[in-house]
Amino acid sequence: MVRQGVAGPPASRRREVRAALAVVLAVLLVSAIGGVVWAVLAPTERVVVVQPGRGAALTGESGHRFDAMALFVCVAMVVGVLTAAAVWRLRRVRGPIMQCALLFASLVGAELMSWFGELVARWMHPHSSNPPLHTIVAMPPPVDGWRNLVDHWIHSDLSAGAWTVVLVQPLFAALVILLVAALSTSEDLGVGPVHPAYTSEISYGPYSTPVANGISLGQTGPYEGADSR
Repeated sequence: MVRQGVAGPPASRRREVRAALAVVLAVLLVSAIGGVVWAVLAPTERVVVVQPGRGAALTGESGHRFDAMALFVCVAMVVGVLTAAAVWRLRRVRGPIMQCALLFASLVGAELMSWFGELVARWMHPHSSNPPLHTIVAMPPPVDGWRNLVDHWIHSDLSAGAWTVVLVQPLFAALVILLVAALSTSEDLGVGPVHPAYTSEISYGPYSTPVANGISLGQTGPYEGADSR
């Protein structure tokens, strides 16, 4: 008697899951590096302390908040495009599992980029928590993310800010995957094995027929070899 057990998942499915976990970790790492890049490039906002715990931005400094936000959008766009292009290069594991892993990692990675970027910016531009009056303080640039939206839901008096900037990375990652999938000429997106195209080594000349060049196909007729004179 043959014992029948529960069949495990196919090897291809296990390979896709392992590749998806590796992609999630890689995207999070790249997003953290993008946060460091943003912290280095983002300008600070200089304010003068007018009251304890309150400051007024100097002339021309208030626009640096927008500059920091625009730089974050650019870095997130680059990270989204590069990670999606790298994931598409994994031909054997293309499919819905990898797509979901990329989108999930991009959503979490964008929040990680904003949080880690703010952390690095505060480390690069430290300042006292209670500076004396009439002193100029360089404030590190903030970036709103999912945490600001959650705080707004919990405390309605708090502003959610421009939290939509964390949607840039997953948006561009999804657009890249959609574009390359639409341009793919393979029905299975190239996941299956590549079969070389059949080519014949016989050339029949410009008319592509053996009769035109007088090539015999091994078939004899009643008048073959007859003298036409």
